[in-house]
Amino acid sequence: MSINPASATVEKTLRSGRSVWADAAKARSHPLKDSIRADVAIVGAGVSGAFMAQALAKRFDKIVVVDRRAPAHGSTMASTVMLQFEIDTPLIELSEKIGPSKAARAWRRSWRATQALVKLVDEEGISCGMRRADTLYLAGGNMGSRGLEKEMKARHRIGLPGEYLDARRLREVFGIERTGAIFSPGAASANPVALTQGLLRRAVRDRVSLYSPVEITDVIATPHGVVLDTGKHFIEAKHAVFCTGYELLKGLPRKGTKITSSWAIASRPHAKLPRWLANTLVWEAADPYLYMRTTPDGRLIVGGEDEDIDLPSYRARSIAHKTARLIAKAEKLIPGLEFTLSRQWTGAFGESEDGLPIIDRVPDMPNCIAVMGFGGNGTIYSKIASEIVPTLLRGRPDKDADIFRFR
Repeated sequence: MSINPASATVEKTLRSGRSVWADAAKARSHPLKDSIRADVAIVGAGVSGAFMAQALAKRFDKIVVVDRRAPAHGSTMASTVMLQFEIDTPLIELSEKIGPSKAARAWRRSWRATQALVKLVDEEGISCGMRRADTLYLAGGNMGSRGLEKEMKARHRIGLPGEYLDARRLREVFGIERTGAIFSPGAASANPVALTQGLLRRAVRDRVSLYSPVEITDVIATPHGVVLDTGKHFIEAKHAVFCTGYELLKGLPRKGTKITSSWAIASRPHAKLPRWLANTLVWEAADPYLYMRTTPDGRLIVGGEDEDIDLPSYRARSIAHKTARLIAKAEKLIPGLEFTLSRQWTGAFGESEDGLPIIDRVPDMPNCIAVMGFGGNGTIYSKIASEIVPTLLRGRPDKDADIFRFR
């Protein structure tokens, strides 16, 4: 089987504006000057490809990573990286969609991946502003106080930590006026570009080859692997893993997937903020939902205003309007907050109908694996993908692999 020529993946304008991460140090890549062979070719050098490269480097002799852009210059640059085990789809809702057993496994896997990610960054000494945090999930239009109580009980039943806060307790501890909230430990925040670049540098240290800019124009399945055509050279590999975000491999099933646009802003450093915000990630049970976190230099990052639309011109045109709405919402939520704008940006991400990613072999191309549909949990799902894909390549699928198949 062969994918359409010109470009094997759908090229998109992934972001606009200037994110607060734009100045992070870069991983060194090189142009592809000759045809090469590899055990595994990873297409995509964003956070998903970086985790994949780091995970596969010690398991295979020859790994190559290619990207049409410089490393971490796609959707990763627009990420806000709230590293939390809490999936965007509440446990109760996910149980209704895929069944209680699979939902419990997905949520517990997300918890384990979050803890493993933080441990990996610590052990590898990756400098990415990683800070451990708690999360505060506020009642909103999608789920009020009663719904949050039920959600917390459901999480407790499957062994996940957290505490329900009623309106009085929420007001006393955080000064926030909502009908309730769930307070959970075990989260973190980081600089997504520095995290990605750090992972890639360590992969290169372990003999992974990183090439960009490289445009894959065709993907050809062979009896013993796959050939990636760049128009000038060929990459012959036993396996290919597509970590291309929502720039999907052409011909992939897209039932139940959608593209969502999101906006984010950052304040100036050393903003005057409540002390608890330094180590608490805030989000809400609403659609679209507001979310916020801080950075080590004291900036407040606020994001949200999501829309199910994939028009780069609309995203760019809407930055001023969305910025004003985000500032107004943040100042209404946090007593005494006076937001002084420093950066504003917008990006897009692909998500599935049930909120879980797809980590699976490509139909009719058994030596190709697609990693896609990450939604708002992209970094955690990237870590999960980096745990599952090696088992697929070895022919001994992870016990949770069935949760993340094409559906």
